[in-house]
Amino acid sequence: MLTNRQLQILQVIVDDFVASAQPVGSRQISKKDWITFSPATIRNEMSDLEELGFIEKTHTSSGRVPSEKGYRFYVDHLLQPASMSEREIGLFQSIFQNHLAEKEQVIRESANILSDLTTYTTILLGPNVGKHRVKRFQIVPLTDQTAVAIIVTDTGHVENRTITLPQGFNPSDIEKVINILNDRLAGVSLLELQRKLELETFNVLRQHIKTADSFIQSLRTIASFENEGKLYFGGKTNMFNQPEFHDLNKVRALMEMMERESQVISLFHPEDTGIHIRIGSENNHLAVDDLSVITATYSIGKDQEGSIAIIGPTRMDYQRAVTLLDVMRSGLSRTLSKKVNDGL
Repeated sequence: MLTNRQLQILQVIVDDFVASAQPVGSRQISKKDWITFSPATIRNEMSDLEELGFIEKTHTSSGRVPSEKGYRFYVDHLLQPASMSEREIGLFQSIFQNHLAEKEQVIRESANILSDLTTYTTILLGPNVGKHRVKRFQIVPLTDQTAVAIIVTDTGHVENRTITLPQGFNPSDIEKVINILNDRLAGVSLLELQRKLELETFNVLRQHIKTADSFIQSLRTIASFENEGKLYFGGKTNMFNQPEFHDLNKVRALMEMMERESQVISLFHPEDTGIHIRIGSENNHLAVDDLSVITATYSIGKDQEGSIAIIGPTRMDYQRAVTLLDVMRSGLSRTLSKKVNDGL
């Protein structure tokens, strides 16, 4: 266990390095008002901290920077909530008090505001729509050949797909199709939708619609859903403003990862609840090997969950990031759950 002096010194090294991106020396530490011991004592304690693996030297300075182990200890034992400014509180309220905004708009704006406030890259993983259940279908003709098929789920999620109407399709048959779909498929999960269409619905459509076989192919396209949530990015290029990202290979690796949806989703861990911080190699992904990823979950009603991630350098402002993330997830949970309860 670290001594009180070592704890104070480690706290200063992390906080100052986060603020300046410059190695921290004993003279800099000794100037702090609350540090009451001599520079010589500070140097000895820094040597011990280095030997224990909490800080490390850089090649370009006699100062020290936190190691991955040092950051881990800091976030586990020294992290305190940060205060929020009136501007930050106002920005959050602007999202959560917009009663007219659709859920996806709220999630998208949340990603953007969180990235603006933290200056890091943020990712919001929407709830797994495959678990949503069909509340109702609607088909709205656009032209003689096309229509938009709308699926509204029990959580208020809306899926829109443009479909092709077969030649000779009678516009009066649209109402029949809508009634059959709603009668047979209301309450079915989106992941089960295609199977239910194939097994139980297509034969009924053939009995009532002359051009059903041509129309069925269009219905297959609207019933295809993957077992993953939708990703929303905020500040995708924010990372490149950090001094750590002057290495083009790092930039390229991160951008390539963010273009691969499955790799981005792998940063989220389904078993996690609350807020989790993974530092550097703890992420088990080369593209974020020297980055930190903070994740949190938010709820949408009783059975739906989404996730939020902040990606930044290991030298990120953990106090501020964790505070903003906690406020964001709580606000999202209240706002989106209310929209579900209100049927929006």
